[in-house]
Amino acid sequence: MTTTFEQWPLPERFVHNLREAGITEPTPVQQEAIPVILGGSDVIAQSQTGTGKTLAYLLPVMARLEEAKRAVQVVILVPTRELGMQIVQEAEKLAAGTDIRVQQLIGGASLSRQLEKLKLHPQLVVGTPGRVLELITKRKLSLHQAKAVVVDEVDQVFDLGSKAEVDKILSSMLRDRQILFFSATITAGIRNLAGKWMREPVELAIKPEERAAATLEHLYLVGDDRDKINLLRRVVRHFNPKLAIVFIGDTEDIAEVAAKIRYTGLSIEALYGDSGKQERAKVMSGFRDGRFQLLLATDVAARGLDFPGVTHVINFDLPIDAEHYVHRAGRTGRMGRTGTVISLLTERERFIIRKFEKALGVTFTERKLYGGEALAPAEMRGGSRGGKGTVRSDKPEQTTAESVKAGPSASRSPQASPRKAAASADKPKAAVTAKPKGQSGKAAESARAKSSRERDRKSKGAPKWLKEKREQDKRS
Repeated sequence: MTTTFEQWPLPERFVHNLREAGITEPTPVQQEAIPVILGGSDVIAQSQTGTGKTLAYLLPVMARLEEAKRAVQVVILVPTRELGMQIVQEAEKLAAGTDIRVQQLIGGASLSRQLEKLKLHPQLVVGTPGRVLELITKRKLSLHQAKAVVVDEVDQVFDLGSKAEVDKILSSMLRDRQILFFSATITAGIRNLAGKWMREPVELAIKPEERAAATLEHLYLVGDDRDKINLLRRVVRHFNPKLAIVFIGDTEDIAEVAAKIRYTGLSIEALYGDSGKQERAKVMSGFRDGRFQLLLATDVAARGLDFPGVTHVINFDLPIDAEHYVHRAGRTGRMGRTGTVISLLTERERFIIRKFEKALGVTFTERKLYGGEALAPAEMRGGSRGGKGTVRSDKPEQTTAESVKAGPSASRSPQASPRKAAASADKPKAAVTAKPKGQSGKAAESARAKSSRERDRKSKGAPKWLKEKREQDKRS
């Protein structure tokens, strides 16, 4: 039996607005969470990123709002400004055609403007713990009539040091308020804190054994740290993502890295943690509209963001642990779509990938960009080509800075097989001679291979693999 939104006591206007947005069937986390929240229970909900968690709590808490009552009745706490802005947009779409007012209370934005909007008496506020507590302390915001509080991305909220602020916010509310924790990762520490604040919470875990979405492909490429910018350029040229988020670890390097990547000709903008609200909103809007291909961001800056068009996530720097990998990976492959996560690492960092494999229960596949294709190492050593999992490109791949300077003439022909040419190059030089009459079949084949290579060199230039082979032959 198909589950629909009509089976729950939700306002008809909400269901209509969902239908207008093309949302007709609830996701698994929505099926589990909505009836429990409507029943008034405290909830700890764990579900993969991109599975519809926002609507899983927005629908039931907003369904209980009293439109005629001009007071804050629900507060949603978030770790970042971007996630707060996103939730406000979803709540406003849901409330279209009603008298429900939604307000954002985000740190870093104009306090005076937020105070002016509070005079309109919103029923739902979305904010960062620091700004919400600041307004409560100034007696500009009252939560005495709030029925529910949601902490979205609860693990990140607590990681950023907001446990004490959340505690004070909860203390300013009525004792019978409903508390909801949502995240892709729920730790033992979060459960312990929930025991302090919640009353017999219902814990929901949607496929907890699947830490990352099953629709994701996990790839990695190994290279030198000093050549990482060029490796990123090659990855983007090869996979040509519609939209991709590139994650970096050190916020101090983000401007420098963005400038270097832009210098290679790639279309990229950065999401800075210390940039203004309007500037960040402009970058997010431009990325969502496809005005540039790559968004460079840190873990905090992109936490919880939903960009439906993102096809790839690229880890320019590896995340600090498996939990952060899950949240990064969750920026693609959302709501059942397919997605690809590509990690760039050095030889010394291979062990980290093995740790992620063990912790997450997923398979990471190594790829090497070679001759216009993303091949597995075994294929480059002579295994069968075109096998399962081989990623192909319709365009030849430039493999060195010299080939970029040389222009299109340095690219290899798509018909030129790197394995056949490599096999020919492996033959002893003495065997490759001008063909006399009556020559054996093997010698004739060698001559044809030589002739083919000569034609390739004259028309397309010597590729990197052949240069390296010559150097090896000289040394041996």
